[in-house]
Amino acid sequence: MNKNGKSRGREQSAPNQLRLPLRGLARAALWDTVMIAGLGFVEEEMEAERAALCGPRYAHLAERQALRSGHVPSSLVMGGRRVKVERPRARSVDGHELSLPSWRAWSSRDPLDERAFEQMVLGVSTRGYARSLEALPSEFEVRGAGKSAVSARFVVGTQRRLVELMRRDLRGLGLVALMIDGGHFADHVVLAAVGVENNGQKHVLGLREGATENAAACKALLADLIERGLNPARALLVVIDGAKALHKAVSETFGARMLLHRCHAHKKRNVTDALPERMRATVRSAMNQAYATRDAKRARRLLENLARRLESAHPGAAASLREGLAETLTVMRLDLPESLARVLSSTNLIENLFSRVRDTARRVKRWQGGTMILRWTAAGVLEAERHFRKVAGYRALPKLVAALRAHDAALDRARRVENDQRAA
Repeated sequence: MNKNGKSRGREQSAPNQLRLPLRGLARAALWDTVMIAGLGFVEEEMEAERAALCGPRYAHLAERQALRSGHVPSSLVMGGRRVKVERPRARSVDGHELSLPSWRAWSSRDPLDERAFEQMVLGVSTRGYARSLEALPSEFEVRGAGKSAVSARFVVGTQRRLVELMRRDLRGLGLVALMIDGGHFADHVVLAAVGVENNGQKHVLGLREGATENAAACKALLADLIERGLNPARALLVVIDGAKALHKAVSETFGARMLLHRCHAHKKRNVTDALPERMRATVRSAMNQAYATRDAKRARRLLENLARRLESAHPGAAASLREGLAETLTVMRLDLPESLARVLSSTNLIENLFSRVRDTARRVKRWQGGTMILRWTAAGVLEAERHFRKVAGYRALPKLVAALRAHDAALDRARRVENDQRAA
């Protein structure tokens, strides 16, 4: 307390309270100054380029090659929207419009499309887009930040990424595993293929949309991958969700060259869906214990015993468990380290991708056809791919490569023996 009975702390806090709004005002003033100065530089640069074409203003030049032609209202991309500028014009002596180099570079729509795409992928709605942008000085006339304009630019951005994804060259990838799974969006199914390289890197390889997860859509996806460089004549670990159509398409495409594995997560889901709620946790736990044994023979024995226990009261669940049972143990038979085996035993990687797509598209109220679904899916999976890391246990991938090459060698030997027997 001072002699007047007032708190000394309050007197000292007053200057600090004043300083805070002053800082905000200073920051806003600095931002306005920078933006206005930047636009002034743009106008000066274009005027300098016009002077280089036309010569000094009001000068009489006998060999003049271009003439000034006033200004025309135009716009440039700035901070995620278009800002009105007066563009200087120049014409050749025979009347043709001349383009200024800086204008060609600065007037591109690409930065605007990219900004809209990035904001939408990060969860900003079309209505909230304008509020998400940095404020511009009041002197600026802006457009292109409305709902319709942003939506149109997002369509352009997603279409571009979908085309880029579907044109990826796969010939340079050392793929050792291929995962395929489908995600449901309204009445459509999108099949996604993800590849794992021998160095542990993961790549989104392609997408395919269909009304159902049928064999035709699966074959079309695989045919597209092969056309872009996937080698079907070399052994590959193929991990699928267990759908019969997908199983058929993969088997017909790769034949004996593939090592087919069915996803553990889908198998457990299919079995427990055929059971009453009270039994699901117990059966799921029993299947988890079997798959955790890391011994293919013992795991198969445990699962067959479980099927026998279920057969009398729940034959549907027992049949679901037995269907493709051996194919759920393919990765286990390869004797890979636990961390790598866990990754390759399910298609959870793709389910995580679709989760990212649904998160990105959470504001979509109505899907307007398969093309829209594919565009949003491409945007979501490519955004997720930016954060991909190597698969867990990737240092053990040489063991998988050795198993695949051994499988190739065994098939080649069997083919030579068969050819020799036919020749004899």
